[in-house]
Amino acid sequence: MIIGIDFDNTMVSYDRLAAVAAKRRNLIPEAFPENKTRVRDYLRAIGREADWTRLQSEIYGEMICEAEPFPGVRSFLELGHRKNWTLCIVSHKTSRPYGGGDVNLRLHALNWLEHHRFLDSSETGLTRPHVFFEETKAEKMARIGSLKCDWFIDDLPELLLEPGFPPSPQKILFDPQNQHPDHEAFQRCRHWDHMMSLIQNRGQDL
Repeated sequence: MIIGIDFDNTMVSYDRLAAVAAKRRNLIPEAFPENKTRVRDYLRAIGREADWTRLQSEIYGEMICEAEPFPGVRSFLELGHRKNWTLCIVSHKTSRPYGGGDVNLRLHALNWLEHHRFLDSSETGLTRPHVFFEETKAEKMARIGSLKCDWFIDDLPELLLEPGFPPSPQKILFDPQNQHPDHEAFQRCRHWDHMMSLIQNRGQDL
Protein backbone atom coordinates (compact mmCIF):
# COMPACT_ATOMS: atom_id res chain seq x y z
CA MET A 1 0.00 0.00 0.00
CA ILE A 2 1.34 3.42 -0.99
CA ILE A 3 0.46 6.45 1.14
CA GLY A 4 1.31 10.00 0.11
CA ILE A 5 1.54 12.70 2.78
CA ASP A 6 1.65 16.47 2.42
CA PHE A 7 4.31 18.31 4.46
CA ASP A 8 3.45 21.86 5.59
CA ASN A 9 0.50 22.03 8.01
CA THR A 10 0.00 18.27 7.69
CA MET A 11 3.18 16.89 9.23
CA VAL A 12 4.51 20.22 10.53
CA SER A 13 2.51 22.41 12.89
CA TYR A 14 3.46 26.10 12.64
CA ASP A 15 0.82 27.37 15.08
CA ARG A 16 3.02 27.87 18.13
CA LEU A 17 6.04 29.01 16.13
CA ALA A 18 4.07 31.61 14.15
CA ALA A 19 2.76 33.17 17.35
CA VAL A 20 6.13 33.04 19.13
CA ALA A 21 7.95 34.58 16.16
CA ALA A 22 5.33 37.32 15.77
CA LYS A 23 5.51 38.19 19.48
CA ARG A 24 9.31 38.39 19.33
CA ARG A 25 8.86 41.09 16.69
CA ASN A 26 6.06 42.85 18.60
CA LEU A 27 3.65 42.21 15.73
CA ILE A 28 0.85 40.75 17.87
CA PRO A 29 -0.24 41.17 21.51
CA GLU A 30 1.34 38.89 24.12
CA ALA A 31 -2.00 37.21 24.84
CA PHE A 32 -2.61 36.36 21.18
CA PRO A 33 -3.56 32.70 20.61
CA GLU A 34 -1.07 30.24 19.13
CA ASN A 35 -2.71 29.81 15.75
CA LYS A 36 -0.90 30.48 12.48
CA THR A 37 -4.06 31.31 10.52
CA ARG A 38 -5.19 33.82 13.12
CA VAL A 39 -1.74 35.46 13.14
CA ARG A 40 -1.87 35.78 9.35
CA ASP A 41 -5.42 37.14 9.31
CA TYR A 42 -4.67 39.64 12.08
CA LEU A 43 -1.60 41.05 10.35
CA ARG A 44 -3.45 41.31 7.06
CA ALA A 45 -6.38 43.04 8.75
CA ILE A 46 -4.14 45.75 10.24
CA GLY A 47 -2.37 46.36 6.93
CA ARG A 48 0.83 44.45 7.68
CA GLU A 49 0.80 41.96 4.84
CA ALA A 50 4.52 42.59 4.19
CA ASP A 51 5.32 41.67 7.80
CA TRP A 52 3.35 38.46 7.42
CA THR A 53 5.22 37.59 4.20
CA ARG A 54 8.58 38.06 5.92
CA LEU A 55 7.44 36.14 9.00
CA GLN A 56 6.18 33.24 6.91
CA SER A 57 9.50 33.05 5.03
CA GLU A 58 11.30 32.83 8.36
CA ILE A 59 9.13 30.14 9.95
CA TYR A 60 9.20 28.04 6.76
CA GLY A 61 12.92 28.72 6.40
CA GLU A 62 15.62 29.22 9.00
CA MET A 63 13.25 28.90 11.99
CA ILE A 64 11.52 25.71 10.85
CA CYS A 65 13.34 23.37 13.25
CA GLU A 66 11.54 25.19 16.08
CA ALA A 67 8.23 23.99 14.60
CA GLU A 68 6.68 20.87 16.12
CA PRO A 69 5.37 17.74 14.41
CA PHE A 70 1.64 17.25 14.81
CA PRO A 71 0.92 14.79 17.63
CA GLY A 72 0.71 11.25 16.32
CA VAL A 73 2.49 11.74 13.01
CA ARG A 74 5.59 9.84 14.09
CA SER A 75 3.50 6.96 15.43
CA PHE A 76 1.72 6.86 12.08
CA LEU A 77 5.02 6.57 10.20
CA GLU A 78 6.33 3.90 12.57
CA LEU A 79 3.11 1.91 12.14
CA GLY A 80 3.40 2.19 8.38
CA HIS A 81 6.96 0.91 8.53
CA ARG A 82 5.92 -2.10 10.62
CA LYS A 83 3.13 -2.87 8.18
CA ASN A 84 5.39 -2.45 5.13
CA TRP A 85 3.40 0.46 3.75
CA THR A 86 5.29 2.64 1.27
CA LEU A 87 5.23 6.18 2.68
CA CYS A 88 6.06 9.23 0.56
CA ILE A 89 6.04 12.95 1.27
CA VAL A 90 4.70 15.01 -1.64
CA SER A 91 4.69 18.76 -1.10
CA HIS A 92 4.00 21.84 -3.21
CA LYS A 93 7.05 23.73 -1.99
CA THR A 94 8.93 26.23 -4.10
CA SER A 95 12.70 26.45 -3.76
CA ARG A 96 12.53 30.11 -2.68
CA PRO A 97 9.90 32.15 -0.80
CA TYR A 98 7.17 33.80 -2.86
CA GLY A 99 8.16 37.12 -1.36
CA GLY A 100 11.75 36.71 -2.53
CA GLY A 101 14.92 36.22 -0.56
CA ASP A 102 17.88 33.88 -0.70
CA VAL A 103 16.38 31.13 1.44
CA ASN A 104 16.27 27.52 0.29
CA LEU A 105 12.93 26.36 1.70
CA ARG A 106 13.42 22.77 0.53
CA LEU A 107 16.77 22.45 2.27
CA HIS A 108 15.26 23.76 5.50
CA ALA A 109 12.35 21.31 5.18
CA LEU A 110 14.82 18.44 4.83
CA ASN A 111 16.67 19.77 7.88
CA TRP A 112 13.39 19.62 9.83
CA LEU A 113 12.86 16.00 8.78
CA GLU A 114 16.41 15.14 9.83
CA HIS A 115 16.12 17.12 13.08
CA HIS A 116 13.05 15.13 14.11
CA ARG A 117 14.55 11.85 12.85
CA PHE A 118 11.78 11.26 10.35
CA LEU A 119 14.33 10.10 7.77
CA ASP A 120 15.45 7.24 10.02
CA SER A 121 14.53 4.37 7.71
CA SER A 122 14.93 1.79 10.47
CA GLU A 123 12.07 3.42 12.42
CA THR A 124 9.89 5.21 9.86
CA GLY A 125 10.77 3.60 6.54
CA LEU A 126 11.29 7.08 5.09
CA THR A 127 14.45 8.02 3.21
CA ARG A 128 15.43 11.05 1.13
CA PRO A 129 14.20 9.43 -2.15
CA HIS A 130 10.73 9.23 -0.59
CA VAL A 131 10.52 13.04 -0.31
CA PHE A 132 9.25 15.05 -3.29
CA PHE A 133 9.06 18.85 -3.38
CA GLU A 134 7.21 20.17 -6.41
CA GLU A 135 7.27 23.69 -7.82
CA THR A 136 3.56 23.89 -8.73
CA LYS A 137 0.27 22.40 -7.60
CA ALA A 138 -0.10 20.70 -11.00
CA GLU A 139 3.30 19.05 -10.56
CA LYS A 140 2.33 17.90 -7.09
CA MET A 141 -0.81 16.22 -8.42
CA ALA A 142 1.16 14.65 -11.27
CA ARG A 143 3.63 13.24 -8.74
CA ILE A 144 0.80 11.75 -6.66
CA GLY A 145 -0.47 10.08 -9.82
CA SER A 146 2.93 8.78 -10.91
CA LEU A 147 3.54 7.27 -7.46
CA LYS A 148 0.20 5.44 -7.77
CA CYS A 149 -0.78 6.39 -4.24
CA ASP A 150 -3.57 4.36 -2.66
CA TRP A 151 -4.16 7.16 -0.12
CA PHE A 152 -3.23 10.82 0.02
CA ILE A 153 -3.35 13.03 3.13
CA ASP A 154 -3.48 16.83 2.82
CA ASP A 155 -4.71 19.81 4.83
CA LEU A 156 -6.17 21.68 1.83
CA PRO A 157 -9.66 20.66 0.69
CA GLU A 158 -9.23 22.72 -2.48
CA LEU A 159 -6.34 20.49 -3.56
CA LEU A 160 -8.25 17.28 -2.89
CA LEU A 161 -11.21 18.66 -4.87
CA GLU A 162 -9.14 19.83 -7.86
CA PRO A 163 -10.51 18.43 -11.16
CA GLY A 164 -6.95 17.36 -12.04
CA PHE A 165 -6.39 15.39 -8.84
CA PRO A 166 -5.57 11.76 -9.66
CA PRO A 167 -8.66 9.52 -9.40
CA SER A 168 -7.05 6.51 -7.74
CA PRO A 169 -6.05 7.63 -4.22
CA GLN A 170 -8.53 7.60 -1.40
CA LYS A 171 -8.37 11.10 0.05
CA ILE A 172 -8.02 12.20 3.65
CA LEU A 173 -8.39 15.83 4.69
CA PHE A 174 -6.32 16.57 7.78
CA ASP A 175 -8.38 19.17 9.64
CA PRO A 176 -6.98 19.59 13.18
CA GLN A 177 -8.84 22.86 13.82
CA ASN A 178 -12.18 21.43 12.59
CA GLN A 179 -12.49 24.26 10.06
CA HIS A 180 -13.96 22.46 7.07
CA PRO A 181 -17.26 20.73 6.37
CA ASP A 182 -17.53 17.08 5.47
CA HIS A 183 -17.47 16.20 1.79
CA GLU A 184 -18.26 13.03 -0.09
CA ALA A 185 -14.92 13.24 -1.95
CA PHE A 186 -12.76 12.72 1.15
CA GLN A 187 -12.58 11.41 4.69
CA ARG A 188 -11.95 14.16 7.24
CA CYS A 189 -9.66 13.50 10.22
CA ARG A 190 -8.70 15.84 13.05
CA HIS A 191 -6.04 13.57 14.57
CA TRP A 192 -3.31 11.31 13.23
CA ASP A 193 -4.52 8.44 15.41
CA HIS A 194 -7.86 8.65 13.60
CA MET A 195 -6.00 8.33 10.29
CA MET A 196 -4.15 5.27 11.59
CA SER A 197 -7.36 3.44 12.41
CA LEU A 198 -9.08 4.57 9.21
CA ILE A 199 -6.31 3.38 6.91
CA GLN A 200 -5.79 0.14 8.83
CA ASN A 201 -9.46 -0.72 8.56
CA ARG A 202 -10.07 0.45 5.00
CA GLY A 203 -6.63 -0.58 3.76
CA GLN A 204 -7.44 -4.23 4.26
CA ASP A 205 -9.69 -4.01 1.21
CA LEU A 206 -6.98 -2.64 -1.12
